[in-house]
Amino acid sequence: MEIENVVIIGSGPAGYTAAIYAARADMKPLLFEGQQLGGQPGGQLMLTTEVENFPGFPEGLMGPEMMEKFKKQAERFGTRILSEDVTEVDFSSRPFKLNAGGKEILANSVIVCTGAQVIWLAVPGEEQYQGHGVSSCATCDGFFFRDKEILVVGGGDSALEEASFLTRFAKKVTVVHRREALRASKIMQDRAMKNPKIEFVWNTEVREVLGDGTKMTGVRIFNNQTNTESELSAEGLFVAIGHKPNTGIFVGKLDLDEKGYLLVKPGSTQTSVEGVFAGGDVADHKYRQAITAAGTGCMAALDAERWTANQD
Repeated sequence: MEIENVVIIGSGPAGYTAAIYAARADMKPLLFEGQQLGGQPGGQLMLTTEVENFPGFPEGLMGPEMMEKFKKQAERFGTRILSEDVTEVDFSSRPFKLNAGGKEILANSVIVCTGAQVIWLAVPGEEQYQGHGVSSCATCDGFFFRDKEILVVGGGDSALEEASFLTRFAKKVTVVHRREALRASKIMQDRAMKNPKIEFVWNTEVREVLGDGTKMTGVRIFNNQTNTESELSAEGLFVAIGHKPNTGIFVGKLDLDEKGYLLVKPGSTQTSVEGVFAGGDVADHKYRQAITAAGTGCMAALDAERWTANQD
């Protein structure tokens, strides 16, 4: 059976960038874009509308269009792309064994770029208005909400970081939390409480995202103390209740941190198994940007190429 030089698991900015660099290094990469192990082929940008903070696109462009350009560039240099999911891996010996579409693939090296997925509220209207008022990334989309009233759902550090950042643009930010106390660190709580643009709605859950068919106009909320429902007007909703890395098939195969993200060696993309590398949000719970994902995808390909050369 033929042994692949390098197999890239996952697409998105990290996977496609890794493929571009690996292909240009004549590694003849095979990329499985699949369903991102529970995520989205092409990564989270497939759920994003306008992308204006990626260098080289001064006019901005739609997230899916950007990922299509990444994909075509990877293919231009010879990357073979298959849509199947990798459902099983065996890193106990080399060549590594992977199973995709019921077939076994052997690989000298592997780059994992399966990303992470937002934990959404799973309420009516949320999916319909994603990119049209509903977002999960203040850094990505905050600019579009200048002088508007918006909501942030969550009670941890991420939620308060999002809320504080959004006050640079929004007229008012309301933090909706299902409990009567925040989980965030004290310094983040103090900072948010002192911000005159931030208000809090306690013991409250979002039950539905409302809209006019084109954009979001508000939410239907439920107070779990009074058992009453009401509506809250808003032009934006930022969901900040957490992310889940797509690392299910790597449990017990690669070292993970307490949140399930892949651990890599400092200053490298090398995982706990020699010859297996990681790029993008699957190993990054701090930055989670397209540009940082692309950067670590590049790093993973360079690390894989140099490691392979040393093996030869």
